[in-house]
Amino acid sequence: MEDLPTGYSGVFENNYESLRILNVERNGNIIYTYKDNKGNVFFGLYDCQTRQNEHLYTFEKDFQVVSCSVNSERTLLAASLVQSTKEGRKNELQPGSKCLTLLVEIHPLNNVRVLKAVDSCIWVQFLYPHVDSHPLSENHLLLISEEKYIEQFHIQVIQEDGSRVVIKNSGHLPRQRVAEDFVWAQWDMSEQRLYYIDLKKSRSILKCVQFCVDENFNLMFEAPLDISLSDSGFKLVNFGCDDLQDQEKLSKYLTLCVFTNHTGSLCVCYSPKFDSWEQITYSVFYFHKGHSKTFTAALGSADSRVTKDITFLNLDYYVAVYLPGHFFHLLNIQHPDLICHSLFLTGNNEVIDMLPHHPLHSLSGSLVLDWCSGKLYRASLNQSYLLEFLWNTRLDCEKMAVLHCVLSGGRSPPFLEAKIIQWVSENISACHSFDLIQEFIIASSYWCIYPETSNLDKLLPYSSILTWTTEIPGITIVTEEIALPLMKMHSFQGYWEKLNFHLEYVKYSKPHLHYHNSMVRREWHSLILEETTGKRRSKVYVRNILDNAIKVISNLEARNLEPRLTPLFQEEDNHQRLLVGLMASELKDHLLRHLQGIEKKKIEQMVLDYISKLLDLICQILETSWRKHNLHPWVLHFERQASAAEFAVFHIMTRILEATNSLFLPLPPGFHTLHTVLGVHCLPLHNLLHYIDNGVLLLTETAVTRLMEDLDNTEKNEKLKFSIIVRLPPLIGQKICRLWDHPMSSNIISRNHVKRLLQKYNKQPRSSMIGNSSFSIEFLPLNYFIETLTDIESSSQALYALEGHDNVDAAFVEEAALKHTAMLLGL
Repeated sequence: MEDLPTGYSGVFENNYESLRILNVERNGNIIYTYKDNKGNVFFGLYDCQTRQNEHLYTFEKDFQVVSCSVNSERTLLAASLVQSTKEGRKNELQPGSKCLTLLVEIHPLNNVRVLKAVDSCIWVQFLYPHVDSHPLSENHLLLISEEKYIEQFHIQVIQEDGSRVVIKNSGHLPRQRVAEDFVWAQWDMSEQRLYYIDLKKSRSILKCVQFCVDENFNLMFEAPLDISLSDSGFKLVNFGCDDLQDQEKLSKYLTLCVFTNHTGSLCVCYSPKFDSWEQITYSVFYFHKGHSKTFTAALGSADSRVTKDITFLNLDYYVAVYLPGHFFHLLNIQHPDLICHSLFLTGNNEVIDMLPHHPLHSLSGSLVLDWCSGKLYRASLNQSYLLEFLWNTRLDCEKMAVLHCVLSGGRSPPFLEAKIIQWVSENISACHSFDLIQEFIIASSYWCIYPETSNLDKLLPYSSILTWTTEIPGITIVTEEIALPLMKMHSFQGYWEKLNFHLEYVKYSKPHLHYHNSMVRREWHSLILEETTGKRRSKVYVRNILDNAIKVISNLEARNLEPRLTPLFQEEDNHQRLLVGLMASELKDHLLRHLQGIEKKKIEQMVLDYISKLLDLICQILETSWRKHNLHPWVLHFERQASAAEFAVFHIMTRILEATNSLFLPLPPGFHTLHTVLGVHCLPLHNLLHYIDNGVLLLTETAVTRLMEDLDNTEKNEKLKFSIIVRLPPLIGQKICRLWDHPMSSNIISRNHVKRLLQKYNKQPRSSMIGNSSFSIEFLPLNYFIETLTDIESSSQALYALEGHDNVDAAFVEEAALKHTAMLLGL
């Protein structure tokens, strides 16, 4: 947690034990109060921008403050006071009343108006609309009564004598009823929303009122809650930092709060009264997903020093659920479907021991008040500690949850991403429930572009797994469908538009829209087949695909200016470029279909960023391993012996290949060449050929060309070369054979030449010319065969068909046959 400096100690010479925080306004300013030795009540404001304290007002009478709020211009102060508990002191402003609600002009100090004088408690809150910096002519004040109603006062102000701000027509302030007959209410300071629950036929109905800039307010939705509040008393949340509510009387240990974030999520967290110290149950209603989850956590033995209060904290994409000394849960509200994406820590754990063993009060947003110390915090996730936790944890479910938690920050700083990649590289085989490389690549690529639009969670995969069946220690979970909120408006903007989109998606059960590479797989295989058969569709189509790949690689190189250690992106590698280009084309079409209202250029850039990130992560994993083992560029030469470092890098590359193959993800051009070179170094021949035959090693023209050039023609190398050549695709094989001056390669070239000739040969009766011709060897079958080939070659049709085959003719075939025979006979 980040400790927010309040600056009290630097202002007051005396240590006022009565000093306490009253409210935190929307602009972050903190209102506090304290008493002097005479019992006078002082109101002060701490400006979070200037970090300066400002005195607002002083009541020279002994009151106890229930609630306080100041308007954005700091010209009006609303305060709710109760008479002193000291015996003999009376309320001198309004005799006979328990609670006074006052409106004070504080610029200048010349008017105090009584808004309410009643026997029940009142809470006050000024509205803070988002407007320009010029002063407002009208302010709006909410009054929340313990008698279960909420009113809004409209207060017009005017300026007199240049700087004097006074209330216009203070004798009559217009007001209107906002809500009534509610049992629970929560104020969202940052978004200016009021949530409240009323009971209809013993059913709990959650409602939300949105306050607008133009002084209007709208009822946005109604949502049934499957919880019982009929005997829970009266409860307010975030209407200032009030410590006067009797928790035993008013809340009866019930905890209920609503959390939202900018992506359109809507969560209700609920913990009922509990008496057992063996376990605790709480529920989270994920309205934006259409279901709720009820969590039951084992507590073990009770600790008398620990309070029973449970705390829910809003951490943007997560909700922290915290019971001091017993458990800490970090719930993923963005992707709650799989429980492995949430973190559950119970029992004796360092994280739990680090947290305060006393209650925390969650304010609006991520603000947290520590009652015991009086400190105000802004809660956030400590990325450095999460990384440390990753290194130390042993459970797969915790690794998965913390990895997603770290990555949810979006574009991580380079040093942080480097540490994550280092952890991934050194723990590739440590996870048994999921593929760590797959999960890291998919999740990191997703979070890289997610901030661009919140609808991507339905269009892009955020995890490599679809189900999770492994039990998580210390927690049991029950998932149920819930009724969706009924939206009361017909046009939406901002948050409400996003929430409505989520609800519509759940309501109409739209088909699974996550992008996957099945279409790319089919099209890529089709293009490769066309290449091997020599038949290729429109050149324009293929050129467009390769242009997409060029854009992706250019985008990647523009973001990574430092030179790479690994020899990647140094060759054409058309197969991988086709795969990159196809994925870019398919993903762009997918997003254009489903992302309405986003311009095409932005979507195209998102696609480039997504695939670039994917390729870059693969490169960085390999770079990390390359740097760790101190490999050098000469690893690409075949005449060297393999080292232990090369074995380690080869293993990493094989795991990367396994991870990307099952998801059919592209690899950086040059990956297969480097993988093959290391394979030749590290594997015995029979293992090497097994890897090739099973598709683990893909033979590229670059790798095989280098092999032919680097290795001499020893018996061992000849066996290796021949084993490689016979496994090459025909088109590459023909090119490679011409690089190897050896009877074996001549034999292969001759066979391919004869095969092409005889495919077009139509046997016709003719007279033999063998008797009239001179052959170097008198072997009739060979002589007749060579004569036949010569006859076929002499036809113009055959010459046209064989044009461009490096002058391979019948004479070449004859010579190759004789050399091969001599080699077999050992002559």
